[in-house]
Amino acid sequence: QVQLQEFGGGLAQPGGSLRLSCTGHGSNFSVNHVAWHRQAPGKERELVALITGGGRTDYPSSVEGRFTISRDNAKNTVYLQMNSLRPDDTAIYYCNLRTPYGDYWGQGTQVTVSS
Repeated sequence: QVQLQEFGGGLAQPGGSLRLSCTGHGSNFSVNHVAWHRQAPGKERELVALITGGGRTDYPSSVEGRFTISRDNAKNTVYLQMNSLRPDDTAIYYCNLRTPYGDYWGQGTQVTVSS
């Protein structure tokens, strides 16, 4: 059974930073694609970062240069470093593991950017 545990959400001031982590149990992160998505109230869920099994990363223009996704294979954990946070980054952030057998999601962690 695959389970994803997310940590690191919370409150940050505009311009501040937060780091999210997603640890997988029951699946090998190092060979699969892992993504972070977010969903703000009243909006659709959107992709904010992707790291492939080969280590390639991809970001939408809304977060490129501010967010960085990385992976620690020894810990089976993926991180999302978020810098220069803005109020419109406020959302629930979800970890997403993509395997040949299906997609798995974490429970989500709230990120709030406010002064």
